Order: sequence, then C-alpha cells, then structure tokens
Amino acid sequence: MTDPTPTTPPAPPTTPTTPTPDELNRQAWTAAGQWGLNGSMSELETLMWRSERHPELSSTITALMLLDTTPDWDRLWAAHEWAVGLVRRARERVQEPLVPVGPPVWVTDPSFRLEDHLRRTRLDPAGGDLTAVLAHAERFALAPLDRARPLWEAVLVEGLADGRAAYLLKLHHSVTDGLGGVQLLSLVQSRTRDHTPDKPAGGAPDPGTGRRNPAVLTSRQLAARLGQAPDLLWRSLRFGGTVLSDPLRAGSDAVRFTASLRRMLPPPPAPPSPLFTRRTGRSWRFGVVECEFRRLRAAAKAAGGSVNDAYVAALLGGLRRYHERHDTPLESLPMAMPVSLRRGDDPMGGNKFAGALLAGPIGVRDPVERIAIIRGTVLTLRTEPALDSFGLLAPWVNMLPSGVGAAAWRLGATADLSASNVPGLPYRSFLAGARVDRIFAFGPLPGVAIMVAMTTHAGACCIGFTIDGDAVEDVSVLMDSFAEGLEEVLDIV
Repeated sequence: MTDPTPTTPPAPPTTPTTPTPDELNRQAWTAAGQWGLNGSMSELETLMWRSERHPELSSTITALMLLDTTPDWDRLWAAHEWAVGLVRRARERVQEPLVPVGPPVWVTDPSFRLEDHLRRTRLDPAGGDLTAVLAHAERFALAPLDRARPLWEAVLVEGLADGRAAYLLKLHHSVTDGLGGVQLLSLVQSRTRDHTPDKPAGGAPDPGTGRRNPAVLTSRQLAARLGQAPDLLWRSLRFGGTVLSDPLRAGSDAVRFTASLRRMLPPPPAPPSPLFTRRTGRSWRFGVVECEFRRLRAAAKAAGGSVNDAYVAALLGGLRRYHERHDTPLESLPMAMPVSLRRGDDPMGGNKFAGALLAGPIGVRDPVERIAIIRGTVLTLRTEPALDSFGLLAPWVNMLPSGVGAAAWRLGATADLSASNVPGLPYRSFLAGARVDRIFAFGPLPGVAIMVAMTTHAGACCIGFTIDGDAVEDVSVLMDSFAEGLEEVLDIV
C-alpha cells in the first residue's frame, strides 16, 4: 500500500492591513490627479453658474481653518504651487458657448498666476480673537470671485492672539460641493508638522483645454444634442411599448412619480417663519458652535438616530428657543437638506447632490422624539422617485435665458433653514507646519435665511452658520439659542 500523494497545505488566511498614513496620502494624491478630467460642467453646475446673482443668489463656499500658530509662508506658497499643479481645475476658468445649447466648458487659464489667488493679510489691530476672524471672513466671502479666472481664492490671516493664525479658502459651488471642498483642503494638509517629501508632481496643462472658439463650441454642442435624438426616440418607443404591454404598471409608476415630484418641488411643506421675512441675501453674518463628535454620536445612538439626525434636531431645538424668545411659537418651518448622491467609486470634486425640502418639527420639545421624527423623514426622502427632480429640469432650464434659471433657483430656495453635513478628516492635520485645530464651512444664502454646515475634524464637530443679517437683527441671540439647542441634544446621555 503506497502513501497518498502529499498535498500542499492551504495558505493561512490573510488579514487586511491598515493603510499607513503615507499610503493614504498617495491614494488621495492619485485621486486628486483625476479631478478636472471632465472638461464640461454638469447640468446642475451649469444652473448654479448661470443663475448666480451675487450676493443674493451667490454660489460661494467659504472654509475657515483655525491654526495653532502662523504657518511658514514659503511652505504654504509651495504647497499651493504643488496643489494647483496636481489639480487641473485649480488653474482652469469657465468658457461659455456662443449660444447656451450646452453646458460651459473648463479651459486652461493662460494668464494664471498664483499671486492672483493666494494672499496674506494681518488683523488690525493685532491680537484679534475669533470674532475678529469671523468679521474678516464675512467680508472675504462677500467679495465676488472673478468669473474670468479660476474660481477660487485663499488668504492667510495673521495677527491673532498668542501668535495664532487663520486660513480662508473661497470656492465657487460649480467647482465642487462641500465634500469635494474638504477633499481639496486635505491636499494642502499633512499629518505632521514636518515637510512631506517626494510628493508626486502635477502634469503640465493640457494644450487641448485652452480657449475654444465660442461659435465652434456651440456648433459641436448642437450636433451633440441632435445626436442624442435617436436615443431619446428609442427610449420613448420603449416606454410606449411598456404602456401598451402593462398599462396598469406604467400608470402606477407615473402616478407615484408625479406625487413624489409634488413633494419635492415648491411650495414648501410648512409655512415660513414670520421672523425671517426680511431676507435680502446681501448681509452675511457668520457664527460658529462646536462639540465633541463622540458626544453627538452617543446622543444620536441613544435616541435611535444617526449623527446627522441629532445634528438637525439640535438646530431645530435652537430655532424653537429663538422663536419662543420672540413670543412666536411654531410647530414647524420649511427647511432644505442636501442629500448626497455620491458613490464610493466617484472621482474627487464635482457636485453630486440633490436638494430636498421638509417640514422641520421645531415644536417638538423632546429631543429624542425630534430625532425620531427627523430619522423617519430623512429615510423617506431618500426613497423618493423624484429626489433629483431639480437635476431632471436643469438641462431644459439651462437652454433658456439665465434670468429664467435665476427665477427657478429663487423658487427652489423657499426654506428658512438649510442644513448640510460634510464628513471631514478624522485625524489631526497640519498646514505648512501649523496644526489645524478647527475647520468651519460657510455656505452661501441662495434665498434662505440661515445656512448651516457641519464639518467634522479630528474628533470635533465644527458647525458654521451663514445668517442673513437683514432677516435676523439679533444674531447673537440666535447663536445663543443654537448653542442651547445643541446642549439639549448632547444632554440626552
């Protein structure tokens, strides 16, 4: 009897290794190099670009970094030189076709100079605090971007107390949404105070992305539109075939989508607050509150909701207190909430979101019950067939005069409050040798009275408020109310 044929023992199972900080950095750098390869705006970006009427219908996003010390200017400049070499969009401007039959395209700015986009200034008098920084940020954000240049500006603000500093970055929303802005900011940050060597260099500008003849661009876009006609006809025929073969199902789908469309589009789902009727969008006031991320997450978990649910509940609790202080109690008010449409494999940058309107339950006093109501509402919104209804209408609106787009944008901005939540960096970071202690984001005021954005950074929830100063005269009272609303939610546990 012979021995059985020996077999090779199976290899032990492999345990996935956690990427090192250097590996994570290089993954981000590789992804950033792909930003801007799409040479034209999306339809939603086109609508934001063409309908902008600054500042009333502005599309300016502003980020504020608070630093523990003043960063080295030469290192900061070099970091921006590297970043604009890596990210093509940072050195591109907008080129419109002669006739708006298609979206604008991005072209290389032949006169790009970093000094036109990156500056430094100093608080006067020196030794300023956060209030002084926010006042400077308001003025910086309200100054319109030059639409003939790449759509970003940055400024280093020196002269804060104890040698600290601040960094401000301003972007046009057609470049990217909030998450893309965080990704862009992460490129000029590192995980240590020391210089990061051996970073990949950006490529030279693509000569094919230079200025295009507007008439030629129009003719090509018109040809592309006509080329889409057979596909549209084929889809129409397929839909017609579905109607004939299964009319009940086709009719049910149409009724369901129409009902969803009615819920997604104005009029708002709740009457507006009588306290915010004097909004103009011309006076921007910034405010901030913050808390530990672990506390907000624990409160959300105890109430059976997500961190976003707890965050929105805190905002609504603050608005309840503000209205009670003005003897104007409300059961609900209209609010807007961007819903991210990004997938895990989507490239950096761009805009991937849809806007949803809902009735904010500010009259619910119990924060746990308020979180539960918000949880159910948000889960329902994510299943709406017409969630991206504005995106469906955008291609048609974009072919009309820009004033029509502006009117449509005003029609969609019927909320008193807009609240967004953007995940940030979970680890401590540094900017040219200075530690980044906080990152606050401030959105524009496209017709709303209060725009709020929460960004998480190194274990902190940083909540930035853009407030219409004409609609809210007692901004300090409003901010105190929001701080109390946040504490109300945190005290759940």
